[in-house]
Amino acid sequence: MFEFDQYLGFLAFLTILTIGFWLMFFLLMFVVPYWLGGNIMEFWRERRKAKRAARLEE
Repeated sequence: MFEFDQYLGFLAFLTILTIGFWLMFFLLMFVVPYWLGGNIMEFWRERRKAKRAARLEE
């Protein structure tokens, strides 16, 4: 059915496919939410700082 080099190629393909799947899972479940959460917190801090500065100027 398969020769040995085809078998190794198939195993390499499955390995690369599996690594890609888990990398996408990790990025979508952990890295992207962490990045978005940090950006939102930074935006809120800057906005709060601008409001405080505007109050002090009045």
